Amino acid sequence: MRVDLFDFELPSERIALRPASPRDSARLLGVGREGPFSDAVVRDLPQMLRAGDVLVFNDTRVIPAQLEGAAGNARIGATLHKRMDLRRWQAFVRNGRRLKPGSVIDFGADVFAAAEERHGDGSWTLAFGGEEPVEVLLERAGRMPLPPYIAGKRPTDARDREDYQTMFAAEDGAVAAPTAALHFTPELMAALAAAGIGHETLTLHVGAGTFLPVKADDTDDHAMHAEWGRIEPETAARLNAVRAAGGRIIAVGTTSLRLLESAADEAHVIQPFAGDTSIFITPGYRFRAIDGLMTNFHLPKSTLMMLVSALMGIERMQAAYAYAIANDYRFYSYGDSSLLIP
Repeated sequence: MRVDLFDFELPSERIALRPASPRDSARLLGVGREGPFSDAVVRDLPQMLRAGDVLVFNDTRVIPAQLEGAAGNARIGATLHKRMDLRRWQAFVRNGRRLKPGSVIDFGADVFAAAEERHGDGSWTLAFGGEEPVEVLLERAGRMPLPPYIAGKRPTDARDREDYQTMFAAEDGAVAAPTAALHFTPELMAALAAAGIGHETLTLHVGAGTFLPVKADDTDDHAMHAEWGRIEPETAARLNAVRAAGGRIIAVGTTSLRLLESAADEAHVIQPFAGDTSIFITPGYRFRAIDGLMTNFHLPKSTLMMLVSALMGIERMQAAYAYAIANDYRFYSYGDSSLLIP
């Protein structure tokens, strides 16, 4: 399928550089398979769902995975992408051509890493020195890995340490936030519970590959990066019981959706899951696990624009995005949200 089918023009002023405050005051565009779109705000969500529905959140926690340092006279920037073991991470490296196997990068604050191996996609395996947990080293030397479309317009600051973390964040390991869940507050969760709408959590450690552009002209030629995820057996059992009772499973964010679909079998039963997934969802995919999706507005020609088009149809999503742009919705990680119910 041609990648340019998922393109659109976005005025730069539509890119949100800060989240809405309070979080649940962000706008929410309701999109069904047909009919008019509905304008709401996130705190209206209890009225837009029905009793018995369950929202599924990703409880990954973003770590300060962006590092700046030097290897000899070369300035090196690194964004950790995927944990390989306790001390080794795969990382996208700026100025990586100046490295060779064995090069030691000094990231300051007494944090060092050796460049072990260069991969085919240009990333490197970095092995961190010392005995302190890598997470401790990152807290000392790293900064929050804001997406390029935000970081290119303003510097990361102290506010981002809180803003770029969801209220569900518990499991260290993500280098990008599951941004659909940024809109939730304890007050909204209480209102959802009062309306008979449940919630569950899973873990998918989002990698920096989520920001990589699709460079191929055809979707068949694009290779997805793998990310690690887990669905506990008890969670899978409860979700299957929800559907058996007639409730709907609404994924909050494309990360939750991708892990649920990775875990579902051909009988549409969600199985326990622990491991890597590189699932790539494009139009023509038949969904097995979810009945709807709450998600922010995505980049043109991105894998996530392809995913929402698979759920709702290409023409429907192009119309929804055109409506959102015309009506001043805010886009991307810190932007507004949409509720897609096919």
